[in-house]
Amino acid sequence: MVRHYGMFQFKDGITAIQVDECFSEMKGMIGKIPGLLSMEHGPYESAEGLNDGFTHGFIMSFDSAPSRDAYLPHPEHERVKEIVVPRLERVVVFDFEA
Repeated sequence: MVRHYGMFQFKDGITAIQVDECFSEMKGMIGKIPGLLSMEHGPYESAEGLNDGFTHGFIMSFDSAPSRDAYLPHPEHERVKEIVVPRLERVVVFDFEA
């Protein structure tokens, strides 16, 4: 199994509704992209303060590295990126096998 973890810092002026729309669109890829098993997301919630300005995170689970690799150029992923990426100030993505 491959975990695809990301952190977002949204641009100033992006509303809570727009943030929700981003994650709704991302979660909507489940069932449309083969091998994408699940997605969890949420805002940063820690007193530790080590988020470096990132406000939200997500974890996607893929059944295999080949499925994750096929997801990257998939048309549905590209469509969702057109909605999400313009709203981001910064993004970090990190993958690992579990």
